[in-house]
Amino acid sequence: MSEEIKEEIENLSFEKKIEKAKELLEKLSNPQITLSDSLEVYKNGVKELEEAQKLLDEAKLIFTTKEKDSNEPF
Repeated sequence: MSEEIKEEIENLSFEKKIEKAKELLEKLSNPQITLSDSLEVYKNGVKELEEAQKLLDEAKLIFTTKEKDSNEPF
């Protein structure tokens, strides 16, 4: 798999995780949600955001590494 395709898949996953977290936040805004359900939704939201943050950190590392490599003299 090429690096570009791999990065697109990772970005898509990042986008999906952020979208899922937004959906879970909307569920938490519902005044009819029970306490136990809200705790479960909250845990799932935190998990999605942590995974999105991990993807973002990995992308930053790749970008920083490539940038450092391109700045080195030949």
